[in-house]
Amino acid sequence: MTGPVGIAFPSGAPRLELRGISKRYPAVLANDQINLKVAPGEIHAVLGENGAGKSTLMKIIYGLVKPDSGEFLWGGESVQVTSPAHARRLGIGMVFQHFSLFETLTVVQNIALGMTGKPDLSQLSAQIVSVSERYGLPIDPNRLVHTMSVGERQRVEIVRALLLNPRLLIMDEPTSVLTPQAVEKLFETLRQLSDDGCSILYISHKLHEIKALCHSATVMRAGRVTGECDPRQESPHSMAKMMVGSDLPVCRPSSVASGTERCLVVDKVSRPADSAFGTALDQVDLVVRAGEIVGIAGVSGNGQKELLTVLSGETPIAENGRVELLGTPVGNADPLVRRRLGMCFVPEERLGRGAVPTLSLADNAILTAHDSGMGKGGLLNFSAITAFTRRCIEGFQVKCGGPDAEARSLSGGNLQKFIIGREVLQKPKVLIVSQPTWGVDVGAAAFIRQTLIDLRNAGTAILVISEELDELFEICDSIAVMAKGRLSQPIPTAETDLTEIGLMMTGLSQRQDGRTMQLGGDRS
Repeated sequence: MTGPVGIAFPSGAPRLELRGISKRYPAVLANDQINLKVAPGEIHAVLGENGAGKSTLMKIIYGLVKPDSGEFLWGGESVQVTSPAHARRLGIGMVFQHFSLFETLTVVQNIALGMTGKPDLSQLSAQIVSVSERYGLPIDPNRLVHTMSVGERQRVEIVRALLLNPRLLIMDEPTSVLTPQAVEKLFETLRQLSDDGCSILYISHKLHEIKALCHSATVMRAGRVTGECDPRQESPHSMAKMMVGSDLPVCRPSSVASGTERCLVVDKVSRPADSAFGTALDQVDLVVRAGEIVGIAGVSGNGQKELLTVLSGETPIAENGRVELLGTPVGNADPLVRRRLGMCFVPEERLGRGAVPTLSLADNAILTAHDSGMGKGGLLNFSAITAFTRRCIEGFQVKCGGPDAEARSLSGGNLQKFIIGREVLQKPKVLIVSQPTWGVDVGAAAFIRQTLIDLRNAGTAILVISEELDELFEICDSIAVMAKGRLSQPIPTAETDLTEIGLMMTGLSQRQDGRTMQLGGDRS
């Protein structure tokens, strides 16, 4: 793979070298005298807890953030990266954890916006198809972004970066919503890029991925570099300990028996796809009882998004099925009615649906928790709002600048902890959570999972939708599989395994009368 015209590196020079990079925000020192070297063709991991300063450092490299001090060397030459466009001209590409896509535009239109000049859209579409097929990341260039699942949007970000023929590729949680098969295909792509001389900066909280993929790693804690290691010589546990500085918390599953109360009932729910690219729901049945965690596994884009909108009330169901919440029919009820009946909701999209990026954490708390003693008669109690927000920040270990911090200023993992904390503090009777630990560090992931277990033990009915099978097996009492808009019957976790659930996710098998039946063909 060739790099941008005119870029040549002196023999033996690092592709990228950072010397003494520092960046301070009003409430936090995000980067403190960071030194980093990445060689040509090296896959280099950057490890750290949420809020350790990793994303800020990557934004500095990509030209989104200007450092307060320090030196940036590209191929041995000192440069100042003034913008993402400048970074791309140097040969630096980035795949963001939080997507930078315009929802009302098509895939090809989004990709064209990041390119110099005015590319021919038909030619660019052909390139997109070629690259996406070559790397096993299928994309329709003419599809509108707002019709795509999170996993599909992630593919767009990756393909967009690959189209630029980067010499340094920054990847921030690129596998967070990819299937195991897609992850392995991506790793093949990254190894090929590495063999072709492309350097890769890889950020992930999935430490087994780091061990399998990366040649070296830099560990950050509280904005500083605290160590370096060869991931191939370490275990996930030893790397986690380097990140956290202590042993990790361990989830304590409980054998508490579930209740008999049917808190959430979905009965023969069908609905057509919103678009040619959506997935129709087909006779979906589901029951979640008090004191029970039911998991839904599935490859992204198989109807999970559509089911969530039905359950949250964003898409009312007038007919073609029944949704019942705590004995009350709610098929036509809006989200507010459902919340007042005792349902809380954590969407997979943190920025945009889970929180308004430009609003403070306190204002974001009001959006869903305003009935939790924050006001009366239409008047807001600002001291109560602040107190609630502080309880959420402190109780869920959210690293931020306080209740007035904007949602977009938080790292992805810290924002996730805030959103989950906001919903849990409302003491829901039914909690629906999508991708609970997406982009969250190992310590925070354990904390979130334990929070869900404790809530379940207190009698809450919980539905978890996740593409992390290990997560579902760790916390769920039973697991159902979503494929092509249909939902299997939940299987007790103790009676199944990763292999069976994985085959059901691909559509190659299903449970019938307690037996796994192999199906012919393959789902495309």
